[in-house]
Amino acid sequence: MRKATIMTASIASLALGGCIQVKAPDKPIEINLNVKIQQEVVVKLQRDAQDLIQNNPELFPQ
Repeated sequence: MRKATIMTASIASLALGGCIQVKAPDKPIEINLNVKIQQEVVVKLQRDAQDLIQNNPELFPQ
């Protein structure tokens, strides 16, 4: 008896749930890729600084 009540309730909730509408957005989708570009710049600067320190140890004493 309990299973029948649960099934009836779930079917009723699906029927009363309304419909789903799918439509295209008004504006085009924008994907921001600035993060990747910024990471490449940071890595390049880090490598340049490391090369500078290694090639000029007298300028950067430890």
